[in-house]
Amino acid sequence: MSLGIHAPIPELYVSADSAQKLKLEAANLPSWDLTARQTCDLELLMNGGFNPLKGFLGQADYDNVVETMRLADGALWPMPITLDVSETFAETIEIGQDIALRDIEGVILATMTVTDKWVPNKAREAEKVFGANDLAHPAVHYLHNVAGSVYLGGPVTGIQQPVHYDFKSRRDTPNELRARFRKLGWRKVVAFQTRNPLHRAHQELTFRAAREAEANLLIHPVVGMTKPGDVDHFTRVRCYEAVLDKYPAATTTMSLLNLAMRMAGPREAVWHGLIRKNHGCTHFIVGRDHAGPGKNSQGKDFYGPYDAQELFKQHEAEIGIEMVDFKHMVYVQEKAQYYPANEVPEGCTVLDISGTELRRRLREGLDIPEWFSFPEVVAELRRTSPPRSKQGFTVFFTGLSGSGKSTIANALMVKLMEMGGRPVTLLDGDVVRKHLSSELGFSKEHRDINIKRIGYVASEITKNGGIAICAPIAPYAATRRIVREMIEAYGAFVEVHVATSVEECEKRDRKGLYKLAREGKIKEFTGISDPYEEPVNPELRVDTEGLDVDYCAHQVILKLESMGLIGGK
Repeated sequence: MSLGIHAPIPELYVSADSAQKLKLEAANLPSWDLTARQTCDLELLMNGGFNPLKGFLGQADYDNVVETMRLADGALWPMPITLDVSETFAETIEIGQDIALRDIEGVILATMTVTDKWVPNKAREAEKVFGANDLAHPAVHYLHNVAGSVYLGGPVTGIQQPVHYDFKSRRDTPNELRARFRKLGWRKVVAFQTRNPLHRAHQELTFRAAREAEANLLIHPVVGMTKPGDVDHFTRVRCYEAVLDKYPAATTTMSLLNLAMRMAGPREAVWHGLIRKNHGCTHFIVGRDHAGPGKNSQGKDFYGPYDAQELFKQHEAEIGIEMVDFKHMVYVQEKAQYYPANEVPEGCTVLDISGTELRRRLREGLDIPEWFSFPEVVAELRRTSPPRSKQGFTVFFTGLSGSGKSTIANALMVKLMEMGGRPVTLLDGDVVRKHLSSELGFSKEHRDINIKRIGYVASEITKNGGIAICAPIAPYAATRRIVREMIEAYGAFVEVHVATSVEECEKRDRKGLYKLAREGKIKEFTGISDPYEEPVNPELRVDTEGLDVDYCAHQVILKLESMGLIGGK
């Protein structure tokens, strides 16, 4: 194979001089502040990681990608890379106009010439790209509840790459990696995609894959955006660095990939293959249920365990990278080593620890055997996720006005303060309205902003090891889910549905609000003129009818004990 495989690939950046000029000119352009996902996408567009894309997809390319996994010119590309914006912003933009794309600090990264503007059929996108329009899928939830409602498409002119202050020496553009492979004389490179810490089974698997392919190994973890609830990338990279010493330095290297994953299973595997090809790799390990998001709303896996491998295999020649299929590795006790699950000698004892079991052992401070993981990795994980009884958490009460949320929340606060050990903060609906959200009304949009603010404050309290107790009405399921994801990045989220009936709440009506709502004097009142979407699977449901407050608060305490969040008495 000639060294052509590591020849540079096209980037979308202009020269340093042009970039300086463009920066000045861009001051007069309309600006779009990129979301975290869009920033990841833009970085890989500009540095060639998404080659052959020249910008965010226009409508014809988008439609084709959604329906057939191909761009309008027929090139294989399975994932819609779109610039979603708000309706308000889209209204100010004309076709043919240039816009400045900026990071959250307002620093300009690129300009884009808008060639297309359209309202996508998001249900269709979900069906085709993710296999189902099911909100249990994190990317479908993102599509419907987080992403903007209008898409803009057009070519991008790169001015500078996004700034990363962390792990600088570990980050490489496709061309930097290609140059490194060229310099090392590596002809064959097998890439390993991961969004989890590496344990012994992964090490065995990567060793075997490299040996089978007679190739060098690139450990290429994703540090952009992974699945909500995953171990944060700072911890993961520290874990990777601890494991790197276990690999022979002459045949293995590691580089971080700033990719926003979509967890799209089979399509994602093909996408990962194309991205790795752009980074100069010749082989790619595709795992069981590669980039799967877990269970759908029926409790079944979104994708079959080998769907990703099959789709990849069909397109292997066109991707231009060979698939190395992942063997599920298990530890065989009698042999004291790892084997592929289908090659275990007869009559031997197989030991395996699932991701869920690992999380349970970390949460409860239990032993993690050395055959499963490296002591250095376990130490790193224990630093970040101490036992649950030492972590912060949030108790989130939701229910109708007058259901008793605030009263139970107050009682719970006092009980937790009596126990001591962690600071407790109560974020009650009325108090928050006064201090955090005094300018907001009660439209759906304003209610959502209010709940997200509460979620943000609760997530900061949780992150810093405190207990947050929230008691808003929070009538909308999608908003509660966004808050859950914010908080679960740092600790447990305990949703308590105070399921008191509207009739009972109306009887209590301490503030006379239901009466005013019935008379039409309060518009958009939850339970009367505005819907309350009941939680489907709250951690706890309490109905205050006929029960005293102390009993209800005690039910919450018992729940917290059973979850290991507070020590039992």
